[in-house]
Amino acid sequence: MKAAITSWADEVEADYVDGLPPSKEYVDGDYKHVTEYKFNDEGKKIKVVRSFKIEKKIVSRAVAKRRNWVKFGDSKLDNPGPNSYTTKVADEILMNYMGSKDFEHTQDPLDAGKPMAKCRICNGEHWSVKCPYKGTSMDMESKAIAAATAAVGDTNKTGKYVPPFLKEGAKGRERDDSSAVRISNLSESMTEDDLEELVKKIGPYTKMYLAREKNSGLCKGFAYVHFKYRKDAAEAIEILNGHGYDHLILSVEWSKPQN
Repeated sequence: MKAAITSWADEVEADYVDGLPPSKEYVDGDYKHVTEYKFNDEGKKIKVVRSFKIEKKIVSRAVAKRRNWVKFGDSKLDNPGPNSYTTKVADEILMNYMGSKDFEHTQDPLDAGKPMAKCRICNGEHWSVKCPYKGTSMDMESKAIAAATAAVGDTNKTGKYVPPFLKEGAKGRERDDSSAVRISNLSESMTEDDLEELVKKIGPYTKMYLAREKNSGLCKGFAYVHFKYRKDAAEAIEILNGHGYDHLILSVEWSKPQN
């Protein structure tokens, strides 16, 4: 009778913790082979064999000292090196740092003829700090030209709004107060609506201003009204000057031009 062929998974002893034997490793020349047992996603026992090439490298003293540290906790009895159950072994990435000479050799030969820098003093192919004309009259002249250019650029590109009458070459716009009147001796409770009700029957106006206290917001006692026509402003002075309003006697006069 032919003997039945059994799988290695059936021969694994079940006396181990969670039914899996511990990992094994052995060294064969320059290679270390590690054998591990685990369950796959389907719940079957599988054996994983990893091979590592042993290489000797010169490392810093801190790295060498850290590798001699004694393991503790659940990894106290682990062998030297990473444990696959607690540590994920990834591919090692080596970085080669290039010096300035190596960088010059790796440059594109098409760009070799292009200048790396341009002097602002003599326009030579070197840095301005290494220019032989630094500190001479040529250097002073280049700084003066750069300052003048920057001043012109700042004037033309300030980023702020400039009224048309303040732009270069524009004529100043004078304020027209020929039809404006000043109304004084107003009460503190005066509002813009009250002021409009007071003057709208006399004639059309273009704008009005009621002076108020900055903190309290109460009327300061005077206001300005700009009528559309000068004859209406004269009529307002004749009607409202000496007129009683809100227990006070109003005083109305022509607005004095502001200098």
